[in-house]
Amino acid sequence: MLRKKTNGVAKGPRAGSLLSSLAAKTMDRRGFLAASGVTVGGLAALSLTSGRVEAATPSTEGGKIVRKKSVCTHCSVGCTVEAEVQNGTWIGQEPGWDSPFNLGAHCAKGASVREHAHGERRLKYPMKMVGGQWQKISWDEAINEIGDKMLQIREESGPDSVYWLGSAKFNNEQSYLFRKFAAYWGTNNVDHQARICHSTTVAGVANTWGYGAMTNSYNDIHNSKAIFLIGGNPAEAHPVSLLHLLKAKEENNAPLIVCDPRFTRTAAHADEYVRFRPGSDVALVWGLLWHIFENSWEDKEFIRTRVYGMDDIRQEVKKWNPEEVERVTGVPGAQLERVARTLANNRPGTVIWCMGGTQHTNGNNNTRAYCVLQLALGNMGAAGGGTNIFRGHDNVQGATDLGVLADTLPGYYGLAAGSWAHWARVWEEDLDWLKGRFAVWDKDGKSRAMMNEKGIPVSRWIDGVLEAKENLEQPDNTRAMVLWGHAPNSQTRMLEMKEAMEKLDLLVVVDPFPTVSAVLHDRKDGAYLLPATTQFETSGSVTASNRSLQWREKVVEPLFDSKVDHEIMKLFADKFGFTDRMFRNIAIEGNEPVVEDITREFNRGMWTIGYTGQSPERLKKHMANQHHFDKTTLRAVGGPCDGDIYGLPWPSWGTPEMNHPGTHVLYDMSLPVSKGGLTFRARFGVERNGENLLADGVYSKNSEIKDGYPEFTMQMLMDLGWDGDLTAEERASIDAVAGPETNWKTDLSGGIQRVAIKHECAPFGNAKARAIVWNFPDPVPLHREPLYTNRRDLVEDYPTYEDKTFWRVPTLYESIQKKDFSKDFPIILTSGRLVEYEGGGDETRSNPWLAELQQDMFIEVNPRDANNMNIRDGKDVWVSGPEGARIKVKAMVTERVGEGVAFMPFHFGGHLEGKDLRDKYPKGSDPYVLGESTNTVQTYGYDSVTQMQETKCTLCSIMPA
Repeated sequence: MLRKKTNGVAKGPRAGSLLSSLAAKTMDRRGFLAASGVTVGGLAALSLTSGRVEAATPSTEGGKIVRKKSVCTHCSVGCTVEAEVQNGTWIGQEPGWDSPFNLGAHCAKGASVREHAHGERRLKYPMKMVGGQWQKISWDEAINEIGDKMLQIREESGPDSVYWLGSAKFNNEQSYLFRKFAAYWGTNNVDHQARICHSTTVAGVANTWGYGAMTNSYNDIHNSKAIFLIGGNPAEAHPVSLLHLLKAKEENNAPLIVCDPRFTRTAAHADEYVRFRPGSDVALVWGLLWHIFENSWEDKEFIRTRVYGMDDIRQEVKKWNPEEVERVTGVPGAQLERVARTLANNRPGTVIWCMGGTQHTNGNNNTRAYCVLQLALGNMGAAGGGTNIFRGHDNVQGATDLGVLADTLPGYYGLAAGSWAHWARVWEEDLDWLKGRFAVWDKDGKSRAMMNEKGIPVSRWIDGVLEAKENLEQPDNTRAMVLWGHAPNSQTRMLEMKEAMEKLDLLVVVDPFPTVSAVLHDRKDGAYLLPATTQFETSGSVTASNRSLQWREKVVEPLFDSKVDHEIMKLFADKFGFTDRMFRNIAIEGNEPVVEDITREFNRGMWTIGYTGQSPERLKKHMANQHHFDKTTLRAVGGPCDGDIYGLPWPSWGTPEMNHPGTHVLYDMSLPVSKGGLTFRARFGVERNGENLLADGVYSKNSEIKDGYPEFTMQMLMDLGWDGDLTAEERASIDAVAGPETNWKTDLSGGIQRVAIKHECAPFGNAKARAIVWNFPDPVPLHREPLYTNRRDLVEDYPTYEDKTFWRVPTLYESIQKKDFSKDFPIILTSGRLVEYEGGGDETRSNPWLAELQQDMFIEVNPRDANNMNIRDGKDVWVSGPEGARIKVKAMVTERVGEGVAFMPFHFGGHLEGKDLRDKYPKGSDPYVLGESTNTVQTYGYDSVTQMQETKCTLCSIMPA
């Protein structure tokens, strides 16, 4: 928590809870605690890293207490929660002491998740808006009314005019089913939160060495000799992860280097804190590499054998001498030389980043620059090295893997004809029928199959509604919007979002909480709220940042009149008439699809990233035997999981029967592939401009191919004489796909992968990582000034991109940057997380244990700026943005931010431009704490590859209210 307020808790009507007697009156903290019946020490325990929480009375006395294992539903560390259930009531919880991830620890959010499940502020039954008021309706009425309107829109405008926005809060099975559902509806207008948190990571990292995910793990940081953290604040965003960083710092004497525009709680632990100007990450990293190359500190042999294109990087880095780096970043050359020397002298070191590096118009350049730094130092494919990318939500990694995205099918197969053919085989679906579900758009005399076109990303859904139809690359505007497990206040341009919500024919919210979507607009009708359960009311797998899968047990049955997400999907499938097709290989009990059957279905199809070995049975066995896994290597020592890596982190190659242990450290050639070793992926061809793209004379342990090699196909097995290792069943399956042209990604038998690994080769080949990405706007990562910059002296030297249309929508760059807003809006505005809240904050601000800790939205302002603007600490201020919006928040005067920079958290909502929207929530469901959203004043700006939104460096003005 940043500051405990004593000037009150949420005001407004309450029903049936402890807080109902408190809500209508102002109360200080002592009064809050006394009336709550909670001691000061008891509440403080919720903020500690471990401890037990008990806060309910069972429905009947004397029943047996049953312990259920689940996983925290907040960040991506994957902390085990052990719930105590008596007579169907969740009565207490403990952190998972056996879990290799949280080691018996919880943060404040994790310690209070029971309240998230039992919270009285949840939606309790379906509702629709009638005459501007929310009214209760039945599930049948809701599904029928919504379905009828969607079918009407489909008939009039085509399937792309309904947007299905999914969620990082889905488990893996629900994520997979949601993407399949969108396919059966007939649209690629489907996406989720990863677009606005780590899409630039996935694109940048995958295009560097093959897979776009964390390469090592939180636990592997124990082996790091140096930790370089940029654009992240795990002390607040991923609090339990800090246990792993501090272990390396204390036991290895590993220097912790934190680069951030703001002196964060994480920076307080740093051996070296580097404050730099927001939006200048590439310049900072190239400044480090300038010293590394000047002093010959790079790993020349690693680069020669495993990296393509480093000479092009050298040419760019030559421009970034210490003087130019300081001009752009504000960091003195002497400090960067010291950091570079530290990294060179303490290998292997790890690089960690979060959304501070990703949410930029050139975010893909940032993430690739971080990767190049590790390639130059030779820190990849090594325990203690790698790029440890901390994801935000509990299953944002899994939802991304399972394809809740506008540009791919599950497993990153993309949208090409061959990708659809593969999944049609997995689904045993008639491919022609599936094609018929999608629109074919005739424009300018050409027909375009929308089945193969990227959809509109969630960052731009409002433009799908508001943009002129003729400017869109799809048949018609978005007319219906389904926000399924999504906080709209996590997105920028909220005034335009309000306008878009009001223009829609239909707005549907599916969530345990009403979210800001219930109150932002001024609609009178055509809006629905459907109560989904939390993840504690269902079972299924969830993927942590390190690619490990964990199985959640169901803790309690669905509360109130809520339904699990996959049941709601099935009800819509019933309405649209494709239930029998969509669930032909998935059993349905009552109206609920069987979760384990969904797991087995994606096991049969996700060969690309090795989501094929993690059967429900293997995952449940890992959860039951957590105490058998080493806390650093994550490998089981003895017992029924002997040799497995905890959670079978992908790739877990082949079928479950192959018993591949999973892959802890990606690209680690010191191990055989069969034991979790790996090479860089041969994803980009074998040669470019006459230069070899395959690894040069290096290979994973025991590989029978002693050099680089391309990805495996049936033809390659035949050429090697290894096809004789296939069983008759495997050969028949391969012949049924494409015979000799069948590859490791499309062979449904897993035979090609099995045989490759039998000979200790990686199914995806053995190549060089590429430091230059020739298919991106900037093949070599470049520094480009933000669209809204107050450094007008740098715009000519480092301009943004030209305006262009991609992802179906027109996207502005230079037409914004050429305007100078800096005189009226002189302060750089950035945003980030607080330890008390998560995401858009609807869940956590509805939790009384967390809401009490941080009751006011605020802006951090440097003392010099505050004095110059006549701003007093703790007083209300107006923050205005260059696109016309303004918000009213508390001022926090602090040296956490440097001069000319301001910071706001992004967890608040329920106020809009000074107006309290509490009375617009359905009765009894308003969060305890409301506040302005920083994204009301955050501005336009999108990454040049992925359409990631820019939230880390815009401009603002601040004045006393």
